[in-house]
Formats: sequence, C-alpha cells, structure tokens
Amino acid sequence: MSVYQHFRVEERPFIDTVLDWKEGVLTRYQPKCSDFLDPRQQDIIRHLLPNHDDVQLIFNGGYEQAERKRAILLPPYFSLGENDFNIVLFEIHYPKKFAQLSHPELLGALTGLGLVRDKFGDLLFHHDRVQFLAAKEIADFVQMNLTSVGRVKVSCDMIALSELVHTAEEWEESDGTVSSLRLDAVLSEIYRLPRSKAAAYIENGAVKVNWKRIEKPAYDLLAGDHLSLRGHGRSKVNGIYGTTKKGKQRIKYSHLK
Repeated sequence: MSVYQHFRVEERPFIDTVLDWKEGVLTRYQPKCSDFLDPRQQDIIRHLLPNHDDVQLIFNGGYEQAERKRAILLPPYFSLGENDFNIVLFEIHYPKKFAQLSHPELLGALTGLGLVRDKFGDLLFHHDRVQFLAAKEIADFVQMNLTSVGRVKVSCDMIALSELVHTAEEWEESDGTVSSLRLDAVLSEIYRLPRSKAAAYIENGAVKVNWKRIEKPAYDLLAGDHLSLRGHGRSKVNGIYGTTKKGKQRIKYSHLK
C-alpha cells in the first residue's frame, strides 16, 4: 500500500519532507522542529506519524486554539523543554486614532520583508490591538525591519505569550448531501449558494482549498480539505460517508460562524 494513496499529487513533496524528518529523528536521535504548518499540513503529519513508540509528535502554535502550529518530532523518551518550539509573540504599535490595520496588509508587510509565510503563525486582531506569532530565529530581523503596514508607519515589540489576545472561534458542524465531490457542488451545499454562483466564485479566484487558490469548479475534494470563500468565511470537509439511495454523496462539514 502506497503512503501517497490518500493524498493529492501536489502534496507528495511535503509528504517526502515529513518522512525525511522522521528518518532524521530516528537515525540521529535528535528532535526536529518544523516551521509553522497550516491545518491541512498538520492533518497530513498526523496521518503519517500516528502515535507509535518510534517518534513522538507534538504541536504548538503559541496558544491552545492556534490555527497555524509548529510540529516537533521527538525520539522515544526524549523530554521536551518548555521553550523548544521557539515561538515569540509580537505586538504592533501604530497610530490607532488615525489608522486601522487589516489581516491582508499585515501578512503582506511580513512576507514583504523577504520571509516566507511558514515563519509566521497566527495573526491576531482584537479591537485595536494587533499581534502576530513568529519563529524565534527571525525575531530580531522582524523587529528591526518591520516599519510599515500598508501606508501606516508601525513598530513592533516582543511581548510575553501570556499577553496574547484571542477571540475563540465557533465552528458549526452539519450533515449534507451533494451530487458529487466537485468543488462547486460542495461549496453550494456549505454556503447555501446556487451552484452556478459557486462556480462563478471559483472561476473568479475567490475560493481556496487548503490555502491554495483553485479556479476549476470540477476540482474534486477529499475528506479533511479546508475551504475558504472570500466574504463568506472558512469551512472544512470533515468526512465522506457513502451514498444515498439516489446516488448522492453524504458529507459532514464544519463552517466557521
């Protein structure tokens, strides 16, 4: 049985990377800490590294409800230190009376420093406070070079993780039936849209599957896929549970309220 059979072709490079991490942990008997992973990547690692005695797998994103998390792979019986995940928290300082910051602007400013998205965890907005989590190895560079977000002049300081601000997300789980597992059909069910409108959203670049823009309405989904529709929020295909007597697919999905 191939290790790749439950995954898409485009996910194979990441699968190979995880298997290399595992081999390195077992042969060199040293822990491996990843960059920040999105939830789909976390699902893949959990599938590849179930709870066996040969490698321990632990995730941490800086707080319990974090979406993006770093993974640590540990040799058997290896003890984990409190700071081994090397996650730091930044707070942005900006003229709050005269400006507002948005998620896309902040993400653009961070990646505009020449750093990849994987070096950053969640971006947090709570009223007028703006924070973000990052890998400790880039902390000094970010603090020195992040001077603007969009057109707004900013500065940032590292603060204790205990000062993190966060509003808990609420996900609502539902059951449904779809004519197929095509993206337009599933999107129509989850977001209560006419299928033609769902297809138009997809073709216009408003839909992402596992954080990658997909513009083909006929794209087939799998259990565990994460979806987002611009202006309508995020969702996830939790499971696929056979067919009805009329040949429709039974699915279970969650939608962020």
